[in-house]
Amino acid sequence: MDKYDYVVIGSGPAGQRAAIQSAKLGHSVLLIERYSRVGGACLHSGTIPSKTLREAVLYLSGWRQRGFYGRSYRVKERISAEDLIQRLDITVRQEVEILQHKMHRNYVATKIGSASFDDPHHIRIERPGEEPEVVEAKTVLIATGSRPARPSNISFDSPNVVDSDHLLQMETLPRNLVVVGAGVIGMEYASMLNALDIAVTVVDGRTEILDFLDREIVDEFIHHLRDRGVKLRLGETVSSVEQLPKNALVVHLASGKRIKADMVLFAAGRLSNTEGLRLENAGLSPDERGRIAVDEHYRTAVGHIYAAGDVIGFPGLASTSMEQGRHAACHAFGGTLLNIREDLFPFGIYAVPEMSVVGKTEEELRAGGIPYESGIARFRETSRGQILGLREGLVKLLFHLDTRELLGVHIVGEGATELVHIGQAVLAHQGKLDYFVNAVFNYPTLAETYKIAALDAFNKMGEASVTNLRLLTTQSA
Repeated sequence: MDKYDYVVIGSGPAGQRAAIQSAKLGHSVLLIERYSRVGGACLHSGTIPSKTLREAVLYLSGWRQRGFYGRSYRVKERISAEDLIQRLDITVRQEVEILQHKMHRNYVATKIGSASFDDPHHIRIERPGEEPEVVEAKTVLIATGSRPARPSNISFDSPNVVDSDHLLQMETLPRNLVVVGAGVIGMEYASMLNALDIAVTVVDGRTEILDFLDREIVDEFIHHLRDRGVKLRLGETVSSVEQLPKNALVVHLASGKRIKADMVLFAAGRLSNTEGLRLENAGLSPDERGRIAVDEHYRTAVGHIYAAGDVIGFPGLASTSMEQGRHAACHAFGGTLLNIREDLFPFGIYAVPEMSVVGKTEEELRAGGIPYESGIARFRETSRGQILGLREGLVKLLFHLDTRELLGVHIVGEGATELVHIGQAVLAHQGKLDYFVNAVFNYPTLAETYKIAALDAFNKMGEASVTNLRLLTTQSA
């Protein structure tokens, strides 16, 4: 029987980083992946494929040039599903090669098969047509990820009724698409496929979309969606999907409304992948959605077993999962613990247009009774925005009214998920409005919007802020 210091179940972002971190700390590591290729859902059906699809859509549709050449502009007139999948396959193949090389370089052993617990220290690995293999683990990390939740009242037998993990297997592009679920994944796919001039209807039982974001950012996003013809059916639930001849579909809503479509995408929540792990043999019990409870070091109720990534629930981001995996490995083997500040996690939503946020929203500040002022800068008002032909996008900054400390950064538009890191760095160091006012940004850039937004807030704060800023500037000099 093979013995390892660390056995990692799942090769997504959390599992990858935990395995490599443990190996760098000098421990023997085994990474178990149930599918034929490493990478997990992030690489094969989630983060990387969806963002690759987005780039293919934006390029082939000519989206980024339409500000100059009009809505009818296309790089390719007839875009097929094959055009989109081709780029996806190339990207995924290259990512798998890079990941495998990292594992080999760091002496991380890998085994393909389905893992489950015989007892807290023994992991069974099963492969079709082969005898099970059992390995002994001193420490274990569960990083098995998640999968889309499928409503029990909906049949997924039709090739045109899909969840977010199977959308990318489509053979033809629909002319009409219904997206059920107005969360992050649903809105990403709805907006990017609409950029291909596919008619999209979004259905969600909630009355607001993306309610964790600043409402002004969401309102800006919704404005652009509606301008492009996207229909939002909020406060509505799906009762059934009817299959018609020639793969046509009718979506029946509980209110009695009917929507015709060529394809229906369900993106309403996710479930953690803990079924089949036989967690009871390890002394663990997941909740009703399969999630495993952990402490601040990602340690479960069983001291030597850790869990990280989607399997523990919120926030379920690839970026945060990576850091959770590293932290768990460092805690298990005495490495330097990471100071993960959850209040500084940036959220990136790769819709069209992009959105990204870090820090507090206006709604949170009002609820907390915190005095604040906001500043806004629109991309179209910058030289770089004009060069790029941008007609949408803004940066919104929130500052404490008395201390002028930066409290929140909210961006919608081109490059939002990159631009947000400037604000993230300032937040992490308790930076203030005067940093942005005094900073010199490259010209012309979209990053200039930080200074413009700060000046907007500065002007709103009035003469008292002018006096305070002069005092601060003099003291710092």
